[in-house]
Amino acid sequence: MPQLSETAIFLGAAVLAVPLFRGLKLGAVLGYLAAGVVIGPAVLRLVTEVDSIMRFAELGVVLLLFVIGLELQPSRLWVLRKSVFGLGSAQVLITALVLGLIGLGLGLTWQSATVIGFALAMSSTAFVLQVLAERKQLTTRYGRSAFAILLFQDLSVIPLLALIPLLAVGPAVPQGINPWLAALKALMVIAAVVVGGRVVLRRIFDVIARTDIQEIFTAAALLVVIGVSLLMIAVGLSMSLGAFLAGVLLADSEYRHQLEAAIEPFKGLLLGLFFISVGMSVDLGVIGREPATIAAAVVGLMLVKAAIVFGIGKLTGQATESARNLAAALSQGGEFAFVLLSLAAGYRIMDAELVDRLVVVVTLSMALTPLALALNDAISRRTRRPRSEEAYDSIDEGESQVIIAGFGRVGQIIGRVLNVKKIPFTALDRNPDQVETVRRFGRKVYYGDASRLDLLRAARAAEAKLFVLAIDDVEASIQTAETVRRHFPQLKIYARARNRFHAYRLMDLGCELIERETFRSSLHVAEEVLAAVGVSRWNAQLTIARFKAYDEQTLARQHAVYHDEGQLYQTSMEAAKELQGLFEQDREDAAQLDADQPVFSPSDVR
Repeated sequence: MPQLSETAIFLGAAVLAVPLFRGLKLGAVLGYLAAGVVIGPAVLRLVTEVDSIMRFAELGVVLLLFVIGLELQPSRLWVLRKSVFGLGSAQVLITALVLGLIGLGLGLTWQSATVIGFALAMSSTAFVLQVLAERKQLTTRYGRSAFAILLFQDLSVIPLLALIPLLAVGPAVPQGINPWLAALKALMVIAAVVVGGRVVLRRIFDVIARTDIQEIFTAAALLVVIGVSLLMIAVGLSMSLGAFLAGVLLADSEYRHQLEAAIEPFKGLLLGLFFISVGMSVDLGVIGREPATIAAAVVGLMLVKAAIVFGIGKLTGQATESARNLAAALSQGGEFAFVLLSLAAGYRIMDAELVDRLVVVVTLSMALTPLALALNDAISRRTRRPRSEEAYDSIDEGESQVIIAGFGRVGQIIGRVLNVKKIPFTALDRNPDQVETVRRFGRKVYYGDASRLDLLRAARAAEAKLFVLAIDDVEASIQTAETVRRHFPQLKIYARARNRFHAYRLMDLGCELIERETFRSSLHVAEEVLAAVGVSRWNAQLTIARFKAYDEQTLARQHAVYHDEGQLYQTSMEAAKELQGLFEQDREDAAQLDADQPVFSPSDVR
């Protein structure tokens, strides 16, 4: 466990390195790694106890798996079973086979080649999930596939830990240990955790919650995670698997969100410490002695894994870009490789020098993951089809009264309402992952950029009655509205706006209806808040109605001056004072409003 002075060094290194690397758009993970290299034994030698720090920092990975488990309810886990056991098993087995054969070709024994194949088939759960979360890509199709594969890899560690003693050679094999008995004991412990945990854990938190002491609740959450992890260690399994199981068991409990909030600060700090400790473990001496060999091994490992994952992605029906994203995300080695390789060295399956080289290779491949993803992004930008080419799905012939551009949160709700009333519509979206996801649920949506004139003509915009502009991106929304207004002036445009300035620009283009995102829902919540704090329902409704009417008048008034920042600020201040004056007048009339029956409805001022 780190001392106080070492803690200060870790915090200082993180505070300096992470903002710098985020500013350079290289990601926080690479910043942590670089900080670890600099303060570790290879450079400044400010911290030298790498092994003890890494053992402590592994709690960050444990807490990460617990939080992931909290978000994965058992019903959702059952839905993911095909992805987990299909994609996951294919990736692990094929990668282990290919890498094992390469090891045999390089002259290794079959035992060493087998262990190396499976160890290097593992990818880094901590790195991949953290990077995808930073990039907000966990919910994409390739993000979900990456999670499924990583989950299977974590599960596969159980039989691999039991397999290594069977491959042992020489006198290092511990006497009196039956690997099959150890595996049976592990399965029994997992079953006990799954069956008993659902009842026991909830009762524990029922009792703790009644104390109404947040610190005790946080302590109980940490105790459950660490307790289950220690139980897993006792039977030779990974802490991460135990934490994940504990999270899944509590995923559909009423304490799920409170648990996540309690764990989150510890998870973030310890996960950062884990990445720093990985950077500290890089042996620059090995790299200096054999730079060409290490570089070839790192590049070879990442290329082989990427090629296999890309092929699996394509065979399972993913688009080329999605499969390439998946390959870039999972091309590195993982933290479980350290565990498997160290265990193999202890059983004399391979020598310590080979293990040291492989640890450096795995660590460097993890460090290169953000760069691999950045390179993949650059390739994606260069290989996307140009606007002049045919880049949209063929659209069925038929009469649609409504065209919906952007089939995300807003567009899907509008489409569902139209579908209930059996009103035909054509939905367009430029995100291929979104199109594929919606189609899997039986909804018809077409891929394409709605700002393209040829796509709008194919969608029969000339015959449509209404164009619903529900695109999330502001610039893409404006570009689409310009194209529709220029080439189909008879088509009414009903648009969503992310903010006031987006609304101003849509007003410039003459959209017939502009709905600001979250505006109505915010007003509804404000009305309920007023009622909850004692304002009469009638007074609350009138207040909200007056606020809404006045805000819309202000929006129309400021539209004429929104290009002039000075005038916009002045009109905003004048509007705020005027609205305050209206509310002061409301307060003077509040007693009368509460006492008398209203003679008109709040809708009269909406």
